[in-house]
Amino acid sequence: MTLPVSLYNLGLALGTIPAAIVMRYVGRRTGYLFGASIGVISGLVATVGILTAAFVVFCLGTFLAGFYGAYVQSYRFAAADSATGSFKAKAISWVMIGGLIAAVIGPQLVIWTRDAFPAAPFAGSFLSQAALALLALPVLLMLRTPKAAQFAGPSSAGRPLLEILLMPRFMLAVAAGVVSYGLMSFVMTAAPIAMVGCGFTVGEAALGIQWHVLAMFAPSFVTGQLIARFGKEKITAAGLLLITLSGAVALSGLDLSQFYISLILLGVGWNFGFIGATAMVTDCHAPEERGKVQGANDFLIFGSVAAASFFSGTLLTAAGWQTINWLIFPVVALLLVPLLWRMSAAKEMVGTN
Repeated sequence: MTLPVSLYNLGLALGTIPAAIVMRYVGRRTGYLFGASIGVISGLVATVGILTAAFVVFCLGTFLAGFYGAYVQSYRFAAADSATGSFKAKAISWVMIGGLIAAVIGPQLVIWTRDAFPAAPFAGSFLSQAALALLALPVLLMLRTPKAAQFAGPSSAGRPLLEILLMPRFMLAVAAGVVSYGLMSFVMTAAPIAMVGCGFTVGEAALGIQWHVLAMFAPSFVTGQLIARFGKEKITAAGLLLITLSGAVALSGLDLSQFYISLILLGVGWNFGFIGATAMVTDCHAPEERGKVQGANDFLIFGSVAAASFFSGTLLTAAGWQTINWLIFPVVALLLVPLLWRMSAAKEMVGTN
């Protein structure tokens, strides 16, 4: 059942704007401490839901975990805000390496703790989530954000948000993030269900998702350097092309290797596309505008992710795995056209100067 995952994504989307507002007025450190506290509560609520066999309570826990995730997702902007020039993309990339560590440690933590309560499998896993969020509190207390990276108050709020949202450059950056993250979530949610439906075991499907998650974050060691060398738009376009290639591989057959290769390409494509899009957003606002702009960006991205997650399972049941992958091509094409046009226009401007 994908409902708890979809509710997590919904909580993530709904939590982005409140998280941005909180950090705007109290600073990043206090905001992150508050977010970690929500992480502790969400893990405890989900644990209680499993222990009492109350599915609604468990779903509430995953929904609250999404609010915690909204704060975690803004770590990448915190890194970029403290960097300058070409180092912004590298800073974002290095923050995303934390996802690689989570991809390795997370599954092992689940294995170690899932039977902590023999009568309630996986209750221990969510309890460990609460413990990890609790352990993050003393680390966050040591956070010292440079004064320039703090959010400005309402007296220096910069341009109206609508004016920034209507900037072609910002719209392109947000669209790149929406397409990269939305398509990844759309396909990833359906992939394990499709694999089991094709006769593969749950373990084989889980291994495919683990390879996918590793592919999502492992490239972060070099993504920042690639962006610094080739530019944000080129790496973002490369990510979108890799996502398209993942769809082509998925459509080529239903062997286990084709599922795995498709999911790996999807992960790498997401990494290039999402980090590139995030770096593009950081060029679209002044320091005093960053709170509302970053919050709006994440709301649009994770709102689309939540919709994709809810819609994916239904479409898979109604139309099948191939239809899901065919949808990748027109969506990517719609974004690649303006992205390539912008790259061409930027090249012409450089040539005339």
